[in-house]
Amino acid sequence: MKAFWKLLSRIKKYKLQFVLSIVCNVLLSIFTVISIPVIIPFFQILFDRVPDVMSIQSAPDGLTSYFKNLIYSQGKDQALLIVCGMIVLVFLLKNLFRFLSLYFLVPLRTGIVRDIRKELFDKYMALPMAYYSEHRIGDLISRITLDVQEVEVSIINMIQVIFKAPLIIIGSIGYMVYVSPKLTLFVIALLLFTIFVIGGISKTLKQRSNLAQQKLGNITTTVEESISGIRIIKAFNAETDQAKRFGRENEGYKKTISAIMHRQNLSSPLSEFLGISVVTALLWYGSKLVFSNDLLPETFFAFIFAFYQVIEPAKSFSRAYYNIQKGMAAVDRIENLMIQETKQMLKPIDSTPIDFKNHIKIKNLSYQYTNDEKQVLKDVSFTINKGELVALVGPSGAGKTTITDLIMGFYDVQDGAINIDDLVINNIEAHSLRSLFGLVSQHPILFNDTIENNIKFGINNTNIHDIINAAKIANAHDFIMQLKDGYQTIIGDKGMKLSGGQRQRLTIARAVLYNPQILILDEATSALDSESEKLVQDALTKILLNRTSIVIAHRLSTIKNADKIIVMDDGKVLAIGKHEELYHISPLYQKYVDMQGVIS
Repeated sequence: MKAFWKLLSRIKKYKLQFVLSIVCNVLLSIFTVISIPVIIPFFQILFDRVPDVMSIQSAPDGLTSYFKNLIYSQGKDQALLIVCGMIVLVFLLKNLFRFLSLYFLVPLRTGIVRDIRKELFDKYMALPMAYYSEHRIGDLISRITLDVQEVEVSIINMIQVIFKAPLIIIGSIGYMVYVSPKLTLFVIALLLFTIFVIGGISKTLKQRSNLAQQKLGNITTTVEESISGIRIIKAFNAETDQAKRFGRENEGYKKTISAIMHRQNLSSPLSEFLGISVVTALLWYGSKLVFSNDLLPETFFAFIFAFYQVIEPAKSFSRAYYNIQKGMAAVDRIENLMIQETKQMLKPIDSTPIDFKNHIKIKNLSYQYTNDEKQVLKDVSFTINKGELVALVGPSGAGKTTITDLIMGFYDVQDGAINIDDLVINNIEAHSLRSLFGLVSQHPILFNDTIENNIKFGINNTNIHDIINAAKIANAHDFIMQLKDGYQTIIGDKGMKLSGGQRQRLTIARAVLYNPQILILDEATSALDSESEKLVQDALTKILLNRTSIVIAHRLSTIKNADKIIVMDDGKVLAIGKHEELYHISPLYQKYVDMQGVIS
């Protein structure tokens, strides 16, 4: 329950609305309790049980005495009208304060949900890349959407019940004790039995709800992967296979949620049956007290009404308990991400802005993504001097991309070291470190926004002239101007309205505008046709000029003029040198040159 109380601690940010809601709930409770004895004079008049004048003088209840005087002074008809008016007024005020208590809770409820979603998204942006390599995207989407929604529906909606129901219950029971302690004791014994039975049903609700949220995350993952990979699914006629996979996840969720709903659905009829049983027992025992003249009939009616005022908040309390148990699974999933991952990310940092002056030194670098996997880098060492174009060459899985990911701080260095000038990379604040780099990846990462916003992504202080200039350098300006809306064209999800070459040239324009001290190109032309490759390569040649660059390449024609080529295989550095010398000393490099027909 620690996570639950931490969730409720968020209320202090909205303490004004919360206090106003509490005040309204207190007034609601007062008028709820007042509404109980107000009905006694009505029944006295209705059943002609108005006492004589002498008994009025000795009436201990001031309110009762007032109504009896009213009956004698105004007559039955006029007194009945006044009594009915007072009942209407009391219930009007009662429901007015009920509305106001909910009204003041609205900004609290919606505000807390907004805060949780924002904190989760901020957490997603701060999590290390290692986290994303080990967790499914669909599950993360599920937490920020479905889990947060579950918290709102199951828990935050219940806040008003938690702070309203006890006040009404205490006030009503207080009146019941005043009227008949013996009858009240009998009722409380029956209610305790009812609560014990209902509590037993909800024991496993939290555990089952946690399982349901996990299965819902699986469904979200399957949908996200299927939509993202729809081209491949259709190309391989795998629609049926994906439908079966989704069907298995969907069926598993259906079974789990059905079990939860059966328990929830049982609570309402069971509560009603137990409630009717309690009322029946109350009527039987109360009638015996009336027959034995231990209780007046009109007072017994008021007692039943007071009991009804206890039943409604008690039932809402029961529903709140069910919902809180159900919602706690979502709270735990959110809290586990917020707390545990924060601990993993803590490390000493130097937030001082840095400037790349001399070199990047990689010393005896080894790395593995998880403890049960083999090492993807094994004792790698080399130096990148400022102004050099350094190329990484080797087969897939050689560790080339892992090196650039470690240099950019996407993952923490495990064994060995990476130094930028005299600074150890693990001790550099992530924002300061990544401000040195620009990245153009093999698969262009674009957003469903305008071309202008995609080019200036991550750059706050810029103007349209700089954006156009960057697009011209990237050979993108001409095709942009041919579009209907030019730089204001919305390019669709992941830039799907553009061709592969056009998308890549936009990412190059982004890198040009960012103007990084160190540029990393991760196979930027490998997925392009010959014409697009020529345009992209021409753009790359412009931005690589007089800039420190790290290029991962399969096509050796693009890097044969590099200052330093590093040949890798199976996580190891096999050879380092220029194009000509590597052809003679590295069999693997020679094999690549001969296969691609690169002219020496």
